[in-house]
Amino acid sequence: MTPPSLSIVIVNWRSKDYLRGCLRAVAATCAELSPEIIVVDGASFDGCGEMLAAEFPYVHFVQSQENIGFGQCNNLGFSHVTAEVVMLLNPDTELQPGSVQRMLAELKSRPRAGLIAPRLLNTDRSLQTSCVQAFPTPLNQALDSDLLRSMFPHSRLWGTGKAFTSRTPVVVEAVSGACMLLPAEIYRQLGGFSHHYFMYGEDMDLSYRLHHAGLEVIHVPEAEVVHHGSGSSSQQVTHFSTVLIRSTNFIYMKVNHGAVTARCYWLLQIVSAIIRLIVSAPFSALLPPCSLRAVARRTTLKWWYILQWAMGIDRVGKGLKVASSSSACPLTVVS
Repeated sequence: MTPPSLSIVIVNWRSKDYLRGCLRAVAATCAELSPEIIVVDGASFDGCGEMLAAEFPYVHFVQSQENIGFGQCNNLGFSHVTAEVVMLLNPDTELQPGSVQRMLAELKSRPRAGLIAPRLLNTDRSLQTSCVQAFPTPLNQALDSDLLRSMFPHSRLWGTGKAFTSRTPVVVEAVSGACMLLPAEIYRQLGGFSHHYFMYGEDMDLSYRLHHAGLEVIHVPEAEVVHHGSGSSSQQVTHFSTVLIRSTNFIYMKVNHGAVTARCYWLLQIVSAIIRLIVSAPFSALLPPCSLRAVARRTTLKWWYILQWAMGIDRVGKGLKVASSSSACPLTVVS
């Protein structure tokens, strides 16, 4: 049976070397599918256009003159898509043999499938548990921590349990945006990634809108994709990403669940930040140099940033606007 035509959209931002490896993996694993490949550079101007012209001349390159954000760059790339099925792929990924074929087969076999996503692996081939997630709520975002996740990895709070246990395709709440495969018509009807998010949150929002429309989000553990970029993120605390993630979650709550839920999220972030600072700050200051002190210092720094944001001292996310009318889902499926 002839597989559906496939377009692959990749957004680059200062990831030229990763992008090269990603495209080589696409060529090695998808040759018989002859995918249309579209690369959008989000105004990083890192030389990826020249690299593509020299090494991958068949790739359709789109240069954005402004950094319009991850979601909108994907939407820009999608505007050039001509195939029946689109895969949204991060440049820091490497498709493993048979992964795309397995996802396409699953999409074809499930009439209510809105989105197919693979099992994500870290660079060392360990499981990247963020490939399956629960929808963000005020409670799970307030309680979220590496310690609690390690103690209760199968808790419904995080939604990652099916990533550990599933051996066959399974319906989940939400998936990582590192690799998503869905019918182009569904992406078109949904209006693509929401314009409310500059970076982070697009995947949760898209998953939520698909569920709201009566469609299924499917995790396919037999399809594996290596995702390099997230492997070391837990060892780094940056002001920009820490604050932007919280701003994005606030937007997600308001857009999809209303102002009251967003307010509860904000209040619980303040409470969580104060409690964690009370616990971690003494360890970061009093312990002799050791791994535990380093963890305590990262925790203290992270939650200090969050408290500043929540108290209105930090305004990194203030430019993100929420339109209350955007909570409606433009796509509905009749049973």
